[in-house]
Amino acid sequence: MDPPLVDLPINTHDKGFYDGFSRSVTIPAKVIVSLIIMWAIFFPVSANETLVAANNTIIATFSGWYVYLVAVLMVVTLVLAIIPQSGSLRIGNPGEEPEFGFFSWFAMLFGAGIGIGMLTYSTGEPLAHWQNNPDIIRGTVEPLSQEAIGPAYLYTFLHWGLAAWGAYGLVGLAIGYVAYRRNLPLTIRSSLAPLFGKVMSGGAGHVVDVVAVVATILGVAVTMGLGVEQFVAGLYRLGMGDWLMNAEGTSSPAAIIISLVLLVGASTISALSGVGKGIKWLSNINMGLSIAMLALFAVVGAGFYGLELLGVAVFEYLRNLPQLALTLFSSDGSSVGDALVRWQLDWSVFYWAWWIAFAPFVGMFIARISRGRTVREYVFGVLLVPSLMCFVWMTLVGGTAIDLELSGVANGAIVGAPMSDQLYATLAVLLSPGVAWVVSGLVVILLMTYLITSADSAILIVNTINGAGETDGQRRRHILFWGAALAFMVGSMLIIGGIDAIRITMIIGALPFSVVVALMAISIVKAVIFDIIRTRQGVPCTAEACEDWDPAQ
Repeated sequence: MDPPLVDLPINTHDKGFYDGFSRSVTIPAKVIVSLIIMWAIFFPVSANETLVAANNTIIATFSGWYVYLVAVLMVVTLVLAIIPQSGSLRIGNPGEEPEFGFFSWFAMLFGAGIGIGMLTYSTGEPLAHWQNNPDIIRGTVEPLSQEAIGPAYLYTFLHWGLAAWGAYGLVGLAIGYVAYRRNLPLTIRSSLAPLFGKVMSGGAGHVVDVVAVVATILGVAVTMGLGVEQFVAGLYRLGMGDWLMNAEGTSSPAAIIISLVLLVGASTISALSGVGKGIKWLSNINMGLSIAMLALFAVVGAGFYGLELLGVAVFEYLRNLPQLALTLFSSDGSSVGDALVRWQLDWSVFYWAWWIAFAPFVGMFIARISRGRTVREYVFGVLLVPSLMCFVWMTLVGGTAIDLELSGVANGAIVGAPMSDQLYATLAVLLSPGVAWVVSGLVVILLMTYLITSADSAILIVNTINGAGETDGQRRRHILFWGAALAFMVGSMLIIGGIDAIRITMIIGALPFSVVVALMAISIVKAVIFDIIRTRQGVPCTAEACEDWDPAQ
């Protein structure tokens, strides 16, 4: 057997504004993103109507594809870690030490991957499923009842557990494995080199990277949109003025614009400082504030109730995961069947599309910070620790909100609030007004640091893809463009149709990249199997080993 491919040249420009960049990737990606933004700004009605129509068609047609693809990603990632021969392989050269310690590594994983969503959905999702989930639709439990809590957390964990991190983990592994073992560029196309070889140097590779850039911007836009809505809601709770909200209870255009200028401006500055400085320190701050917030809910909130929920819900989640991951509802013409299909499209399929659209960003970022770790250490770290962190957030924070409603203390104040305001509503019921104001301020700060971390990480990753895996030197000037593009994308979509417009755009953008992710799963399996065979036959399987190898020996 021959050694692996250890050279994947990508043509980059050698002078001017695009010095060091692949213009075949950067320019098409910029044009596509710019056209989407201009369409939303100058033709808002047409954009909104077209997005809704396209979404209804795409999400219904490809719902099964998303459900089964995410299930496969979970299985492939876990199997690669569990098998001894593959799990012991290192993402890098043999004996290479990790660049970041465990705390910073976990902090960056959580902050870039899901931190913003936790602040919105830690109360919002358990409360939503407590009111409506497949068991309630079938009539087996009553909404807002004690019996509905178990199913509520079962579906919450389904969406925020191994499914999300399995998608992220596989993409990151497929990229990092070939980039650090075979010295290929740290970019999306490299992950397909074990499958397609040097073909990925040309037009096919350019298409893959363009699709990844567009999917990244759209996926991050959803996260930023959720964060901006909750950021504005927090400022309103802090008494910063009625101008922040519309009569409908959503963020006003002025509030959206000012928030984006502040947040994306700060994230652009952080991105200019690189991963080892701004992003690392912001991630550590995020983790510290998150732990403090959880400690508050554990002590003042329904701590014991939340821990009890955690134990029971994790057991039920793991017991039912195979069935839940492969369940695809289909309409039988009845109102119940139609409602089940609608629920799955609105929740599970939306999440699978979101995680896939978010995967090039998070996967690239995870690959960037995971060099030197074994496959087993990487997979268990990426899948288990962040999933458990999500579960703890959901049960301690969401469990407190449910307990306050179930006991009658909240009297509908939490359930009746918009999702972006439910965390603040929980604090308002739980604490005295003065203390609630202070803690709400800390939530706003935490949200701001999470938003900045996610945005600057995404900007750097997009720049890395456009720069053929490099981020140094003059390439950083493009950070300013992508920061502005992200702000305009989020702002224009929020103003024309709220968070739903961003969600719809993301689902459409995720579809082409879902094909790339499926190919990445095949590619990493092939790469690992062939490296195991090479090791047994004495053939080098890393770029470093290939330099000293003499096939005649």
